Amino acid sequence: MNFLAHIYLSGDDEALKIGNFMADSVRGNRYLAYEGNLQKGILLHRAIDTFTDAHPIYRKSKHRLHEKYGHYSGVIMDIVYDHYLAKNWNNYHSTPLELYAQHFYHLLRNHYDLLTEKTQQMIPYMIARNWLVSYASLEGLERILFQMDHRTKNRVNMQEAIIEVKKYYSEFEEEFTLFFEELRAHCQKKLIELK
Repeated sequence: MNFLAHIYLSGDDEALKIGNFMADSVRGNRYLAYEGNLQKGILLHRAIDTFTDAHPIYRKSKHRLHEKYGHYSGVIMDIVYDHYLAKNWNNYHSTPLELYAQHFYHLLRNHYDLLTEKTQQMIPYMIARNWLVSYASLEGLERILFQMDHRTKNRVNMQEAIIEVKKYYSEFEEEFTLFFEELRAHCQKKLIELK
């Protein structure tokens, strides 16, 4: 799962959201340097990634991309699954996505000093290009894939995956919907464990 799903699955707690959001740039046991719900957010992020990577539905989706994109098929699929979350946002949250995204960007600005350096460097681009809302359209999805490909030094032309997304659009969406229900339930249990 990518940024939008990780933020959403953190619920309403601000520190949990921040920890979950920046967790990719916190390696190994460095999460111990963080306290309270920031640390729990990092651990929740890792639990989401572990659950996702091992799940048969997610693996089925990812498999369609593997031959062409190899290792990056998972990166692409995470972004594609965020597309379906954004597209169907009203099914998951009562706050409109545009407003939800603005609140989150405001949260990041207000707690900039808590963020890892890598996350701080990314924030201006994320906000300027409104990544969280961009996920909702195919044009936005293609743009994000292009930007991600640039960040990985153009190794596999990730933006070309829009072809497979369009070809298997309904299959991917159905798989996402089934998978995401299971992931939400898993996160609810994990949050109880982390209390």
